[in-house]
Amino acid sequence: MNVLIIEDEAQAARLLESLITELVPHAHVMGRTDSVKNSVKWLESNPAPDLIFMDIQLGDGLSFEIFEKTEVKSPVVFTTAYDEYALKAFKVNSIDYILKPIDKEELQAALKKYSNLSGSLTTSSALTGSINKVVELLSRKYKERFVVKVGEHLRTIEVKDIYYFYSADKATFCQTRDNRRQVLDLPLDQLEDVVDPLLFFRINRKYLVSASSLQDIINYTNSRLKLVLAGSEDNDIIVSRERVQAFRQWLDR
Repeated sequence: MNVLIIEDEAQAARLLESLITELVPHAHVMGRTDSVKNSVKWLESNPAPDLIFMDIQLGDGLSFEIFEKTEVKSPVVFTTAYDEYALKAFKVNSIDYILKPIDKEELQAALKKYSNLSGSLTTSSALTGSINKVVELLSRKYKERFVVKVGEHLRTIEVKDIYYFYSADKATFCQTRDNRRQVLDLPLDQLEDVVDPLLFFRINRKYLVSASSLQDIINYTNSRLKLVLAGSEDNDIIVSRERVQAFRQWLDR
């Protein structure tokens, strides 16, 4: 199996290569690139690898720009520090992802998925179609503002001015930086899909928060976290246990 690693952190690239060759002794890492520019050049100058491991955030841009600049004929496993909500797009595709820091068992599962994929997708057009679907989903635009009703008037709220969204009294609200609370028409489940997952994280069924809203993070019982949010009087804002790890990764990027 011939592999290309696209990763701008040298240490992460070395670790990934070591793990790959440990799990698949016959694997051969054909090359390592660290930018969109160098990756495009490599792909246009070398035979297509069997599998590409690709970080999303590179020094000169996002890696899906590679797909816009050249034809990618290989299946891709994304390695990224993005949280699980940023990666929803991949869950309906035959391309896998691994959250950093890379876990050996997750890497092994991705390699197994590749093995199954290579047995069922035999044409480059099928692979390219799957990849293009991911690129389209990753490239989508997220909402920049909301329109809300204030009495008989309509006003707009910029997403960048929102601290967090939350559910209460069978309604959905947003809390703004100027300490205003506004009712929104969308439920949290839909809001989670239309706002940028790099900016907002769903900590539990009631709250979708931005990093800028966090005033304090406190270790809490049962491996959970308790948050103090700007402008909130709620003393029981808890990151659910199953989301703590993803929340930490979302913060540490």
